[in-house]
Amino acid sequence: MFTKRILILLAVASALGPIGMQILLPAIPIIKQHFLISTEIAQLTLSLSMLSIAFGTLFYGPLADQFGRKPVLLLSLMITVLGSVLCYFALTIELLILSRVIQSFGGAGGLVLARAIIRDVYGADDAARVIATLVMVMVVLPMLSPALGGELSARFGWRSVFIVVACLSSVVLLLSQSLLSETLRERQQFSGIRPFLRSFSSLMHSPAFRGYSLCVAFVSVVFFSFIAGAPEIMISTFERPPTEYGYYFVIVTTGFILGNEVARRFGKKFGVERMIRFGVSVSIFGILIAIGSQLTGIKHPLILFAPVALTIFGNGVTLPNAQASAINEFPQLAGTASGLTGFLQMAFSALFAQLVSIVFNGTAYPLLLIMLFASIASLYFFTTSMKQAVATKPKAAA
Repeated sequence: MFTKRILILLAVASALGPIGMQILLPAIPIIKQHFLISTEIAQLTLSLSMLSIAFGTLFYGPLADQFGRKPVLLLSLMITVLGSVLCYFALTIELLILSRVIQSFGGAGGLVLARAIIRDVYGADDAARVIATLVMVMVVLPMLSPALGGELSARFGWRSVFIVVACLSSVVLLLSQSLLSETLRERQQFSGIRPFLRSFSSLMHSPAFRGYSLCVAFVSVVFFSFIAGAPEIMISTFERPPTEYGYYFVIVTTGFILGNEVARRFGKKFGVERMIRFGVSVSIFGILIAIGSQLTGIKHPLILFAPVALTIFGNGVTLPNAQASAINEFPQLAGTASGLTGFLQMAFSALFAQLVSIVFNGTAYPLLLIMLFASIASLYFFTTSMKQAVATKPKAAA
């Protein structure tokens, strides 16, 4: 078992990609003005960053199953440092977007490998509990980073956020090299791309894995759609500076922390399926409250952020249970399962985040409707896939 120090290190490593992605959020309107570009182009610094994380998670999982967790993690951290430095020196929006893609591709490694390492050490029984703690740190740190990013942008300019990410990544790289040991007991031999594709196919043909992973994907869409649209809503709807977004977002962070604590304390007692259904139902209820609150005409950020905090509370209950269950379906492919789950999570989120900027009309309604659709979709795919999984069990036994 790991010490608390190593668990914290893994949690921070898993958070680097999301931190690098979200710390820039308050500065996106500033970047739009700096480069004299449209909202849709500025939003590419977020959506393509997310898409890069998606493909990175797909890449690192199988690689870690074949070459080990530690060397692949160290490689990903070095890429994160390089990308962050390139972001700082980018002189055009094209170079900035490209550098963000590199930075995020590196950050994807921690997302995949931290979960796989924990699965190696703790096994199926305790992985959900430990991953719940990991997910809390992994999500809370990025959730707090917009407040830091807003302050840095206001005081030192928007480029300063990349120096912070580069320094943090360098520290995690050095500590990982000195503190972590290899946890993969039996490495798979490299035999071309076809085994990778067969592994992905095997995973997606499992109704249970498909249900858990699509649930993770659409629940994540709820969160990432919100962070994509909220800074612009602060300006157009609530007439506040975008840098205030980070401070109101602390309310949302609190909701996730509480939901994650519920998942950690009651997961074993009530079981994964009941916890997931409860979490998604709470998320849907929170979004409906948010839609209703917009009808009041009150122009204050709390009218949006408070009910969204309830929505993200539901996410905090759902995510650790669904993520751990997806990985546990195929213990021998824990790295690949973690990578594929992460890919679906970030790819779906990237597409919907860009959609938010396209349909944005100056109000919160398009954003909230997208969030509502994603929550309902997560419940639908989870429910139907679980029914299929139950239906196929007797056939497998026969």
